[in-house]
Amino acid sequence: MILEVGDVLVVADEFVIASAANDRLVRAIVDEIERQVGEAEGISGNTKPLRIEGRDERRWVLMDYGDVVVHVFLQEVRDYYELERLWADVPRVEWAPAALRR
Repeated sequence: MILEVGDVLVVADEFVIASAANDRLVRAIVDEIERQVGEAEGISGNTKPLRIEGRDERRWVLMDYGDVVVHVFLQEVRDYYELERLWADVPRVEWAPAALRR
C-alpha cells in the first residue's frame, strides 16, 4: 500500500506499507527493496536509505529514503498498529508491479 502523506506530514511525501508472514520474509522484502531501488535507473532521490531501523528485530523495519519512507511489517505487528487506519484520511496511490508499468 502506498499512502500520500506529503500534505499532512513534513518529513516524507509517501509511505509504502508492506508485510510478511514471518521474520525471514520481512528480511527478504527489505533486502529486495534495497536491491531494486539501488539498481533503478532514472530514479530521483536517494538510491540508498538514509537510515534503516528495526532490521535486526525484523518485526517493523523502517527504511527512510527521504521523500519515501518504507514500512515492512511482520503481519501481526501491522495488524496491531494499523497504520492504514491511522492515515485513513490521506490519498492512496495505485500500485502496479514494475513489469506492468513498462
